[in-house]
Amino acid sequence: MKRILIIAVVLAGILYLADLVSVRFRIPARDTFGTVTVHTYYVVKLKNGRTEYDYAGDHDISCSNSVFPQFRVKPCWYARRHTEEQIKIDSGTPNNPRLF
Repeated sequence: MKRILIIAVVLAGILYLADLVSVRFRIPARDTFGTVTVHTYYVVKLKNGRTEYDYAGDHDISCSNSVFPQFRVKPCWYARRHTEEQIKIDSGTPNNPRLF
């Protein structure tokens, strides 16, 4: 069992390094980065227990054309599948109010 686990970890490391070299040296010839438009919503939990959804607009994020996250950005295949961003805001509960 240990041997299989070690082989799996080594193969994953080799795949990650090959992906990094591919992005860094543009092998095959392609754009290293792309952009994806993300739709942003505020999810506001009100004191009366209801939830309010407010549209905050669209913005573009950069992504890498790779299999794994590279250079601190998400891969484009993942970013294209997650185009909605929710920012949660809790306005407090009426039973436990806080001043600060």
